[in-house]
Amino acid sequence: MNTQSTLRGKTVFISGASRGIGLAIALRSARDGANVAIAAKTTDAHPKLPGTIYTAAREIEAAGGRALPLAVDIRDEAQVEEAVAKTVKEFGGIDALVNNASAISLTGTLATPMKRFDLMHQVNTRGTFLCTQKCLPHLKRASNPHVLMISPPLHLDERWFAAHVAYTIAKYGMSLCVLGMAGEFRSDGIAVNALWPRTIIDTAALQALPMFGPRERLRTRKPDIVADAAHVILTRDARSFTGQFCIDEDVLRSAGVTDFSPYLHENASESALMPDLFL
Repeated sequence: MNTQSTLRGKTVFISGASRGIGLAIALRSARDGANVAIAAKTTDAHPKLPGTIYTAAREIEAAGGRALPLAVDIRDEAQVEEAVAKTVKEFGGIDALVNNASAISLTGTLATPMKRFDLMHQVNTRGTFLCTQKCLPHLKRASNPHVLMISPPLHLDERWFAAHVAYTIAKYGMSLCVLGMAGEFRSDGIAVNALWPRTIIDTAALQALPMFGPRERLRTRKPDIVADAAHVILTRDARSFTGQFCIDEDVLRSAGVTDFSPYLHENASESALMPDLFL
């Protein structure tokens, strides 16, 4: 199914790539020799969330890629348009878009302020739609164009919504974009897919939560597993692989991976891993 085994020379635009899963995907692309546009808000170090667009750029270049740090609030249409234009000017086009940026609040209806509700919908659903819309004219000119949402499979069952209605519908908005856009742009040869982890992933944002300590961390996988799965998807034939809701572990198994121990922390056990909340 693969038309290429590498992203060398390809340009990947990644939202939220200053840390976590977004940065891991950027670094995996960089190891191929890809060009990476880092579209994220963080320009100054945060005391609890390490990583900025500039530290990410240095890591990407050290890994073998070319980096373009872009200070972008993906809620702002003008900023997204400018970031896309700068990416095309710098690298000559866009081959893949990874909609990774996300806002989260695992709160019930009465405990969710409307400001937080709005933030999640503006970043997750609207930001995904906006970034995709602005990248599409350039993706149409790419040889193997991909849009990848870091969003969960769609299951319209009460249990996925009841505990955190606002977050679920905001995150499902990203997945609904996959469902619609895969069909809308199939004739253009643009793949639109979703990727989600089977287990909880260890990120800086997760570590900042008060209930997340060393014991909980041993029950998570490293972001590299999502990055490796994203690489498999982004190197597949865009015309034949689209509209899929993928799980990281399943993607890697389909690519021949059988040993998942490299994605564990030291002294961690596969049997103790926490499943993701949408699975």
